[in-house]
Parts: sequence; structure tokens; C-alpha cells
Amino acid sequence: RREVAATHDHVRRALMHEPRGHAGMYGAVVVRGGAAADGAHLAVLFLHGAGYSAMCGHAVMALGRFALDYGLVPAPTRPETAVRLRCPCGLVTAFVPWDGHRSGNPVRFHSVPAFAAATDLAIDVPGYGKVVVDIGYGGTFYAFLNAEQLGLDVCTSKTRDLVSAASAVTEAVKKQFKLHHPESEDLAFLYGTILTDGKDAFSEEPTTNICVFADEQVDRSPTGSGVTARIALQYHKGLIQLDQTRTFRSSTTGSLFTGKAMKATKFGNYNAVIVEVSGEAFYTGTATFTVEEEDPLKHGFFFK
Repeated sequence: RREVAATHDHVRRALMHEPRGHAGMYGAVVVRGGAAADGAHLAVLFLHGAGYSAMCGHAVMALGRFALDYGLVPAPTRPETAVRLRCPCGLVTAFVPWDGHRSGNPVRFHSVPAFAAATDLAIDVPGYGKVVVDIGYGGTFYAFLNAEQLGLDVCTSKTRDLVSAASAVTEAVKKQFKLHHPESEDLAFLYGTILTDGKDAFSEEPTTNICVFADEQVDRSPTGSGVTARIALQYHKGLIQLDQTRTFRSSTTGSLFTGKAMKATKFGNYNAVIVEVSGEAFYTGTATFTVEEEDPLKHGFFFK
């Protein structure tokens, strides 16, 4: 991840930015061979408009299907095949339906150890005043708070207003709280803020959220790593128990993921949990991208 960012960032910009990508573009680079060692079938680098994330749950679901359909996993098994992916945050295992010919849905995955990094943290957000946030880790760090604290409703407010508020929270947390990762300080960064409807206690009803990450990008899914981190926070606070399944809804597309804490573990000094997240991923097409050397905009451009 560090090496590609330092030496091949033009590839990310060419693919994620216009004219090949767009402001919300997200990508994954599949890596095989030595980089996928230690029992993994393949490794993956995640790309977005501003850089390289450490984890993406929805991409893991899609890559699990892709790995089976394109023969990257030897001898897949029916009715389900475990696909082990080496992500920047660590080893993640996807469990993919397989009928002997093609993959299917839903796909579930087991996370790296997830934990509560901070709870009930008071943050002064310029333009919004003091708010109280939780910070959870689900392969990457997010700040969580009820959108009502910002005078907004995650289900009915304009997306632009939610994005502006969430981005303000992210910048404020970065300045006022220092993160720590048990294994790598390279991963000790706040990826974004997830605004919720405040329904954190266990319920059979879905809870809705919106994730704003990187440079004001908006997740179209409920956010796999975000669901992982939110489950870890709810478990830490005693709001859910092991094996209680919750449903999470994206306020942008209405798509649903489910999540549950599978088992308690330790991660450095943190009490952590392994979380299972389940959702759907679908093919949209294939494309060939061309970069002509004489093109002055060959490495992409970006409008805000």
C-alpha cells in the first residue's frame, strides 16, 4: 500500500478520477503471488478518489465472487467456498455461495478484530458546536454519531448537508483525538464519519446510516467496515450480545447489510470482537481503459 502510493499513484488517479472515474469512484487492485502469502488466496489494494483505504467490506463481497468466477481459488467447494483475502488491515475471509459453475449471493465475511477506540468523546466541531462521538475500528477507523446532534436527519436531510456535517466532524476529530492501532501506526488514521439514526440498541428493525469517507466521498452501501466497527461499539457498550443479528440500511441507496458479533478476542490492549457482515454484490460489466501518452489529461482530473 505504501509503495504503490509512493510510486504508482498516477494509476489510481487515472482510474478513479475523471474522465474514467467520478467523484464517488472506488476500486480494488487484485494482487497475486507473494503478496498473498500466509494462507491467503489473493491480496487486494483498495483505491478511492483521495488515496488508499485499509479495508472495504463491500469490495470484499464482490472480490469473493470475482475470485471464484475467474478461477482464482483452486477447487472451490459447494454450497459455499471460503475465500481468504489479504487486505491492508489483515486477513479477511469471505464465504461465497458456489453451485459448481458460478458464484451467488449473499456473501458474508469475517472481519479482522474490531474494537471501540473511544466512546462518548466530546468534540468541538466548527460551525456545529460540541458533539459527542464514538470511534470504532472495523479494519479502519470511523467516528460515529447521531445525525440529530448536528441538527440533521440521516433519512430525510439533503445528502449535501449530511456530507458537509460529517466532513466537519472528521476534520475536528483528526485535530482533537490521536488514534492508535495495535499493529501499525500506518493504519492509525480516521477514514471518515458515519452519521446514524441513533438506533444503537438491539432491535429487529433496520438502523440507517450514511458513511462519508476520504475526501467527502459518500458510500453507496451501508459500509462493510463501518458495520463492523458499529457492531464492535454496540457490543462494547452492552447494547447487543454475541450472535444477535442486526440489519443496517444505507440512507443513499436503501441497500441492506446484516452484521453480528461472532466471538470476543483481544487485539493489542483492546477488547475486540470478530464480526460477520453479510450482503450482496453484483456484476455491472467489464471495461478496458486506455491511457495515451500524449494526452495532457491522461492521469485524470477532478472537479469539486
